[in-house]
Amino acid sequence: MNTTITRWMRRVRTVGAVAALALGAAAPLTQAAPDYDKVGKQFALLMQNAHFSHARFTQEMYARFLENYLQMQDPQHLFLTQEDVKALEDKYATSLGDYLLVGETTKLAEELYTVVQGKALARIKQAEKMLQEMDGKLPAFDSDRSIPRIRRKMPRAANDAELDQVWKDQVEDMLLTEVSRRENLAKLAAAKGKPDPNTKEKSPHEKMLARLKRMRSDFEEADREDMVTFLLNAVARSYDPHSDYMGAREEQRFKDMLKASIVGIGARLKADDDGSTTIEGIVKGGPAANSGQLKLGDRIVAVSQDGGKTWTDIMFLSIDKVVDNIRGKQGQAVTMRVLDGDTGEERVVTVVRDTVPMSEELASGKIIEMKGKDADGKERTYRLGVLTLPSFYMDLDDNKVHCAADVKRIVNRMVKEGVEGLVMDLRFNGGGSLEEVRKMVGFFTGAGPVVQVRDARGLVEKLTVSGKPIFNGQMVVLTNKMSASASEIFAGAMADYGRAMIVGDKTSFGKGTVQVPRPLAAYMPYLSDQEGCGLIKVTTQKFYRVSGASTQLQGVASDIVLPTVTTGFRYGEGEQDYALPYDEIPGAGNYVKSSRIEHVLPAVKAKSDARVKADRDLQYYQEDADLADKRYEENSVSLNKAKRAEENAKLVERKKAIDAERKDRYAKMAETDKENMVIYRLNLEDVDAEKLPLATKEDKDKFMDRVEDPEDELTETPDFPSDLDPVLREGINIVKDMIDTP
Repeated sequence: MNTTITRWMRRVRTVGAVAALALGAAAPLTQAAPDYDKVGKQFALLMQNAHFSHARFTQEMYARFLENYLQMQDPQHLFLTQEDVKALEDKYATSLGDYLLVGETTKLAEELYTVVQGKALARIKQAEKMLQEMDGKLPAFDSDRSIPRIRRKMPRAANDAELDQVWKDQVEDMLLTEVSRRENLAKLAAAKGKPDPNTKEKSPHEKMLARLKRMRSDFEEADREDMVTFLLNAVARSYDPHSDYMGAREEQRFKDMLKASIVGIGARLKADDDGSTTIEGIVKGGPAANSGQLKLGDRIVAVSQDGGKTWTDIMFLSIDKVVDNIRGKQGQAVTMRVLDGDTGEERVVTVVRDTVPMSEELASGKIIEMKGKDADGKERTYRLGVLTLPSFYMDLDDNKVHCAADVKRIVNRMVKEGVEGLVMDLRFNGGGSLEEVRKMVGFFTGAGPVVQVRDARGLVEKLTVSGKPIFNGQMVVLTNKMSASASEIFAGAMADYGRAMIVGDKTSFGKGTVQVPRPLAAYMPYLSDQEGCGLIKVTTQKFYRVSGASTQLQGVASDIVLPTVTTGFRYGEGEQDYALPYDEIPGAGNYVKSSRIEHVLPAVKAKSDARVKADRDLQYYQEDADLADKRYEENSVSLNKAKRAEENAKLVERKKAIDAERKDRYAKMAETDKENMVIYRLNLEDVDAEKLPLATKEDKDKFMDRVEDPEDELTETPDFPSDLDPVLREGINIVKDMIDTP
């Protein structure tokens, strides 16, 4: 497998901590366990020889492996004390990597996990006991104490006595947070003349006990594959944040994510506190929807692979394990015991699995006919395009799905429709295939270098593209702090060629490394069992813009910086542990940078700055960012109910005021849009249509029916007019200004 992957995160995992698509995959559910001792040894050799740094296993690295393992298993420092860590360091810090090299990976993985699991279960049991001893009575919540909002970078408790106090505070905070949430919901409902949504809830104590039981189950359900994966991932991510080991289950999920379609029942699942798994979304036209047997709000409690002869109880299982039980091959049936979301009555449901395209992950577009005045003050109609790309997807198995081909079809239709300016929306795009982004750059630049790739030996390869551009109009590329890797290659190339104006957060994520996925089965000894060995995704190269600058750590800077929903996020490569350094290499040459962007930028930016100052939504985003910065720096949350209520009241009042202001303003904007805009939908299914359909409010819900959030139902947050969020709307205005500026 020679495909290079630049994706920095599993943005749409098939198994998430909160919600996931139970769409499964074609991998078998049961298989012989691989020899993880041999897997660990080959993994250790590959990491040292294939990683960009070529860092060898040393005692210094062993100490890092252990530190990283403990941080990954106990990120909020709630289970292990400094004394616990010292004991583990004394035993493993100078020898951890040797276990892998001598074929004792399984022994080490189980030993380490057993220690962490034991400490975690003891603390969870302690919290459960505290809640039970309260006998339904709530604390007074009248102390002046505060606790850290985030404990990740706080020192661990020195000993068990200190950690006892941490957990007393945690239990009090859990209860106060839940009580405050319920009181806020009750007030919102009363203000709307609606019934209190809390009446169907368990008591705060019961709900917290259920939440702790799920946490306990997460630790108890780990099998050998999980334990080995935890260990090898800690080693891989001690080299850099983007190297990974994936066991067989995670390997299949990774492949599914990249190709934007998976095999399963077509339902989004959520782990509930009561232990069941709730159907939170149903894909339209998918197997679950077509069966007519499942509905939103139903709760799955057991799964059978043989038509109900034998059952697997999934109560309190993690979403990962639930999905693993529901997954299977195309055409095979899965049977589930389901509790009706309305009546609670149990019924048995059978659904035949099928391929479900993740349409939300595919390239999509719009064409906007917009009336306005040109540079001479004359009225005219502009034809502008918006192209949204959530990821640079491709199919690693069948080689049938390619985002570059999809984007080309959409852009060609835009050209046919006379589009003169294009907004390429790469916000929240975490990357994907290097080959796909290479081809895509050429659609807008024509022949020339796209990106430079340097390996550990210092050898530099210039990746180029041939042919003529297919779109020559004005361009804006929207990015934010979560635009990473392949997105940064695209944005960097557009900037270096002077082909597009980069608009959004101050910089993008800052991931300038390339990972190559390698099946470990290919490296196993001859005649050894190669089934289920998993995948190593290792950083082998760094990429550089054609200008020679790296995107590593620094990202791609915006020409026009806007306040956005992500401005206040503490997010980026610089926030990751063990990130590789920034550097530069000589430029690629053989390309010509247009002076167009540099020429028009001052005039376009001045117009944008004036709009931003007058744009209430963008100013709200800046206020949100300032509040987030303040909360991060303070890192403190009060355990006093009155103080917490006062803080919550201020936030609620601010939101109510913003919603009220937006309601009137958005109504006026919608009327103005109706007079001055016609928006056509241009998704992949529309590309060959004789006439493009008009975009509608229902388009964003075309993929899936979703459960409504009770809190959303009680608020009056209006939808963005014409489904154009403030940053996208400003991007459209900027590209119009580019057209107007001579």
